[in-house]
Amino acid sequence: MSTEKKRARTKTRAPRQAAAVLAPSHGTPVTLVVGTDTDVGKTWVTAALARALVEAGQRVVAIKPVETGCGPAISPREDGVLLAAATGQAEPRAALIRLKTPVSAVWAAEEEGVMIEVPALSERIRALSAGADQALVELAGGLLSPMTWTDDALDLAHLLDARALVVASDRLGSINHTLLTIRALKEERIPILGIVLSTPEVADASTGSNAEAIHRLAAIDAIVTVPRLADSERAAEAVKEVAGWVLDHSS
Repeated sequence: MSTEKKRARTKTRAPRQAAAVLAPSHGTPVTLVVGTDTDVGKTWVTAALARALVEAGQRVVAIKPVETGCGPAISPREDGVLLAAATGQAEPRAALIRLKTPVSAVWAAEEEGVMIEVPALSERIRALSAGADQALVELAGGLLSPMTWTDDALDLAHLLDARALVVASDRLGSINHTLLTIRALKEERIPILGIVLSTPEVADASTGSNAEAIHRLAAIDAIVTVPRLADSERAAEAVKEVAGWVLDHSS
């Protein structure tokens, strides 16, 4: 399909009512784990957080709504599978929508003839979360990565009455990316639980200083830097403070 034809399908995005204050949800609290970019540690943080909450006595459901780059058969390395393993949940055992093309969800879905309906997706997440104490929903890509030509993570956040946990990498560029993400969330009146910076595989000159810079610039106290640990028990221990943020905002 040519670029011109693909662009012709694009719809004008309807503006949101960003100033509206959402009524508090009476269902399972939903924490949307949003990244500032790809490969910033969202899945690692979500899985570790899920384990920490389970250890704190919470019934947790961790969900990946859409995942791209999936093979024909479900792999134990897929994000949705890793999240399910972290909680031990019966359902879902993988991402709700699995797409094979390793691009953004909107392109992958169009390429594969799959219809993503965000309202229906939010209803499914609510149904799967029923009876749990906490629901963790890990997004694909950054906050504004399109799920459809008219919907992104902000729309899903509103539909789920969710609060956001921002995940970034402790590397050069994270200050700008994090501040942009925070600004978008604030404009949409989506509560921000805090910010998690994960240590990158290769440190650079900014590693170790980004948390303090973001704290000063965004005036957010709930910010922590955590190492990406392979051991699940140590990983859960590393994000215990973050689990505290979730629990503090669930009462």
